[in-house]
Amino acid sequence: MACGESFIKEDIKESVIYSDELAKADAAERNVPPRPQEIKAEINERGAFIRQPNRFTTPFGDNEGDLKAESGRYHLFWAKGCHWSNRASITRELLGLEDAISISIVDHTGESNTYGWGFTDQPNRTDAVTGLKFLTEAYLKADPDYKGRATVPALVDKETLKVVNNDYHRLTNYLEVNFREFQSPDAPDIYPKDLRGEIDRLNDWLFPNINNAHYRMAFCQSLVAYNEAYDDFFSAMDKLDKRLENNRFLFGDYVTDSDIRFFVTLARWDSYYYKNLGPQQKRMVDHKNIWAYARDLYEIPAFKNNTYFKDFSRVPSKPGIFKSYNERFVDQIDFEGLWSAPQDRKKLSRTPDEKFLRHPKGETIEEYKTVINPSRWNIPGAEV
Repeated sequence: MACGESFIKEDIKESVIYSDELAKADAAERNVPPRPQEIKAEINERGAFIRQPNRFTTPFGDNEGDLKAESGRYHLFWAKGCHWSNRASITRELLGLEDAISISIVDHTGESNTYGWGFTDQPNRTDAVTGLKFLTEAYLKADPDYKGRATVPALVDKETLKVVNNDYHRLTNYLEVNFREFQSPDAPDIYPKDLRGEIDRLNDWLFPNINNAHYRMAFCQSLVAYNEAYDDFFSAMDKLDKRLENNRFLFGDYVTDSDIRFFVTLARWDSYYYKNLGPQQKRMVDHKNIWAYARDLYEIPAFKNNTYFKDFSRVPSKPGIFKSYNERFVDQIDFEGLWSAPQDRKKLSRTPDEKFLRHPKGETIEEYKTVINPSRWNIPGAEV
């Protein structure tokens, strides 16, 4: 689903009603302003959607001013419907960082989500770890003059309750490299040192052509901008389908950071994203190699455990006789059965029973570390 849209949590949809009136009262109590609207604040003169830049991009590292990786200090906020943050939740579990980085799942506040991310399913609508009622509070603690949307993923310092990093372009890379010493002993290497440059380049290409392409289509206000995003997406899908014809994963035999980024968009395309768009050239499942590849990834527990199909596919009921496909059928769709259907992707691998590259014995933390290059999409003025 679009990160800016409303959804109903599957397990609380009947028991909790977080009204706009209640959200307004909570916001007044915490001095939280309404969130900016993408279709007003992030549309350029051509009618194209230009995503707001990430505000908190201080890297983790060893240089002066860098953030320092510490176990137990940081709290990760993510949302089931938001693929930008889903990447971090998958990576956290895949690397065994559950004890090092605590986590909360945010929801939309009120029926219209006027105040952005909050905690619908928590007692008194308050996060149990930080005491926040709105994610915006942590943004304003870090920058009282911040005027943008409070987005996820957001990594918050539990000592100061300030957001320290919301850089979805590079946050998973910091978890992979800078938090290496806190990972489980058998954690895979999904950001191999000798491939980091290639992975970064592919990731920076995936951003406009795959990950942000849906939002470019869903939020744009001109047909020209829509067609540009549409063509970029389906051209990219064809290229990636071809790439996966002879490669089990995007970089061959082993899962990398890039596969996580591709997967989170694929998981949402046919289940939810399609409803905000016009006629589609192909469904995701019509790409033979991509569909089997996506199911191969879904077999991995960290991917499956962090993918909530029915939560992000559910839409609120609206009056009238015409109901959307999802509104009518979401409870009848066997997402687990569809995504667990057999596939034979392992035949493409030299290590068919091993999906991950493992760290060599004796490798030190310092040997594994490198400086994480900034994403070009964090440069002010960068546009698709």
